[in-house]
Amino acid sequence: MTVFHEKDIERILSALKFSAEKHRNQRRKDAEASPYINHPIQVAELLWNVGEVRDIIVILGALLHDTIEDTETTPDEIKKLFGDEVLGLVLEVTDDKRLSKKERKRLQIERAPLKSMRAKQLKICDKICNVRDVTNSPPKDWPFERRWEYLDWTEEVINGIRGTNKELESLYDEALAEGRKKLKQGKNKPIL
Repeated sequence: MTVFHEKDIERILSALKFSAEKHRNQRRKDAEASPYINHPIQVAELLWNVGEVRDIIVILGALLHDTIEDTETTPDEIKKLFGDEVLGLVLEVTDDKRLSKKERKRLQIERAPLKSMRAKQLKICDKICNVRDVTNSPPKDWPFERRWEYLDWTEEVINGIRGTNKELESLYDEALAEGRKKLKQGKNKPIL
């Protein structure tokens, strides 16, 4: 059993606080516009509880994974506060927002198999959370086709990193199957 030391807990709380501050004015795209910080917390929680990941770098990376991509956070800030390894992981899962959405999605599929084990585990949890959100509380302006395409795209990403963490992959498969089932049922419901 891995035992986390006081310093590890301190680092996790510091990353949680940093992420909460950086995402403080952001909301998820879900129908409820839930606080954005819920997402990195869910990713970290899945890594810990389902994937049984006890690597402090991965947990910190999960809490910080969207800060560079979706806030004004700089790589230097992460490096200074959390170190080179955490920065490396965050950068590894960060999309280049200067590219088109289509290109970013293509690159995620192409580059997924080349990622580190840490990044692959984080990526699986990120996709699980996103699939659940698109299934259960999608953005209001996302029609059926866009939601279905999103699920298909996540499957392409995950297929490139299979063999990473059996428990996380099983949970992803369950979330994807449930998502497709719910989407099909919703499409076939009569409009009242």
